Amino acid sequence: MKLRRSHSTTAAALGTDPVSWLAFGLGTGLSPYAPGTWGAVLALPLAWGLHLAGPVAYIVVTLVVCVSGIWICGRAARRLEVHDHPGINFDEVAGQLVACAMVPLDWRWFVLSFVFFRLFDILKPWPIGWLDRRLGGGTGIMADDIAAGVIAGAIMWGLAILV
Repeated sequence: MKLRRSHSTTAAALGTDPVSWLAFGLGTGLSPYAPGTWGAVLALPLAWGLHLAGPVAYIVVTLVVCVSGIWICGRAARRLEVHDHPGINFDEVAGQLVACAMVPLDWRWFVLSFVFFRLFDILKPWPIGWLDRRLGGGTGIMADDIAAGVIAGAIMWGLAILV
């Protein structure tokens, strides 16, 4: 079944396709305003819970999200026939998890990591923009957000050391 870009068609498909439901951040990608931001917001309570579960759980779940996201986002993009449909925000979930990996368990650090991640994800400075332009499929959808998460996470780690 091929889908058009319309919101109603996309919403209808989510009810019948669990992979698209995941790719659209459990439905947060259907938001008409800032669906990527809502994907990153969705990741924050998950990151909090993973911090509580310990570093091994955090690393394992984040790796699973990042690797499986290549297939999940790629499949949803092929189904929608749009390379990086704005509603596909599983990549923002992955990137935000990466950005929060090294922050202290404090809401202020989580908010700051969110701001840095979204800033890098939206502005796409090098190498984020380069990855976004050069890679296709699910890898391309995921890579720029993971890179934005790595850069935001590195900044957060540096700030945490200084404070």
